[in-house]
Amino acid sequence: MTDALGYRLKLGVVTPSVNTIVQPEYDDMRPRGVTNHIGRIHIPDRATSDDDDFEELVRDIDRGVDDAVERVLTCRPDCVVLGVSIESVYGDPKAGEAIQQRLRDKFGDDLRLIHAGEAIPAALSAVGVDDGPIALLTPYQPVSEGHLKTFVETCGYRLHDAIHLRAPSAVGIAHITRATVERGFTDLAATRPRAIVQFGANMCAGRYAAEAEQRLGLPVIAVNTATYWHALRSNGITDHVEGYGQLLERH
Repeated sequence: MTDALGYRLKLGVVTPSVNTIVQPEYDDMRPRGVTNHIGRIHIPDRATSDDDDFEELVRDIDRGVDDAVERVLTCRPDCVVLGVSIESVYGDPKAGEAIQQRLRDKFGDDLRLIHAGEAIPAALSAVGVDDGPIALLTPYQPVSEGHLKTFVETCGYRLHDAIHLRAPSAVGIAHITRATVERGFTDLAATRPRAIVQFGANMCAGRYAAEAEQRLGLPVIAVNTATYWHALRSNGITDHVEGYGQLLERH
């Protein structure tokens, strides 16, 4: 039998318990007949005021992923979406693939995982950016830059510039203001990269990135938009959704 509301696609989404942005942004991008089902990765609202704190936050998330996936799998989703961006590239640009294999070993070879590590390069390619300099906007501490640079280069791009907003805590990432995000996009655009990519799934940026594309005249890819777009397209859902930029509106 087919799910009454998720009759086209049923997505299991795992995201940290401190994250207040993934669920509403994903729901806002949801086409009719697609449903999102949230499994929370339990972590504390850890301070992230320095590099050591930030690295411990990443470890907290990794320790909780498997349990959250186990819970969300009980609703029998068509695939699982990792609603965390840094987890899929930290320590290894192919970290997302390793997480997927770990989960398959535990829960079965048919488990399908969508994550930012594969969604970002797919999104850039879709908007016509296959190489060249990329700029990053993140809520992270500077320790993240080396990991992100390796990821960008592994995908065939060059890290041109980066702004790290240094959110003071995990929950505090979601408190970064619209004005701060818009200023970050504007400052990065002034250096003329081929595209701007925003990392940080708990930073509200989807609609701001769409507006920035129009204002700045270059692709601006928000990580939640890219990840959700990739989940839809990987499952044959080709609906165009307004308000989240060219990626969802045209590709």
